[in-house]
Amino acid sequence: MDSFELNKIMGAVLGTLLFVMGVGFVAESIYHPIENRGPGYNLPEPEPTTEVAEAGAEEVVPLPVLLASASAEAGASAVRKCQSCHNFGEGEPNKQGPALYGVVGRPEGGVPGFAYSDTLMAYNAEGRTWTYDSLDHFLARPADYAPGTKMNFAGVRSAEERADILAYLQTLSPSPVPFPAPEEAPAEGAPADEGAATTEEGAAEEENPATAPADEVSTEQAPAAVTDTPTETQSDTPVQGTPTTSGPGAAPPLPGTPAAEGAGSETGAPAAAPAQ
Repeated sequence: MDSFELNKIMGAVLGTLLFVMGVGFVAESIYHPIENRGPGYNLPEPEPTTEVAEAGAEEVVPLPVLLASASAEAGASAVRKCQSCHNFGEGEPNKQGPALYGVVGRPEGGVPGFAYSDTLMAYNAEGRTWTYDSLDHFLARPADYAPGTKMNFAGVRSAEERADILAYLQTLSPSPVPFPAPEEAPAEGAPADEGAATTEEGAAEEENPATAPADEVSTEQAPAAVTDTPTETQSDTPVQGTPTTSGPGAAPPLPGTPAAEGAGSETGAPAAAPAQ
């Protein structure tokens, strides 16, 4: 092949490469997104629907309630995945993890000769013991209960499965620790305090006298009714032959008559004697 032909082939290849690169630069300059060119608008995130929210919200059942219905047989099946690191028999040695016989009620980090993490050693110095509640938290996620723990285990997510494991761990002791008793909620529709009800009824009777017994109302209100009732006083009947009016030409009342006595009582002075 002539050198001139070879040069033309190489030139065509280089020209093609240059053309492709140039097209790429031009396309990038045209279609490259422009950044920091004014304020933007963040689209709001869609709110979860009611069904999704209800599905995500799980009802939390107290541990004593779960332990009351837990199965030790199911827990024995669940701990099979732990047998590669732990022994469960009495007097068996430690493995990669400490032996778990009698773990309930045992001091945390208290197995002699086992190299615990610094966190569990600090818990041991504080005097902590393994209770059902602490074991449940540890089984749920060991890294959260004891940060820096050497136990490389993600945890048991199901609360019911953890309760079954705790029921099985209870059997690994000559004197098993009893489960905590579930708290009893007050029954619905229970009667209220009788003393409070009596006090409220008495206060209601004081505020509304109409609700009091009839005899009490009549006894208490009778004097007021008598006092408030206006009384009418009849005028004295004039005595025949005795004038009842007074005036310049009227004769004075005779002594001993009701008019003379009434005049004396009103003025406070004795009645005047009749003129001669």
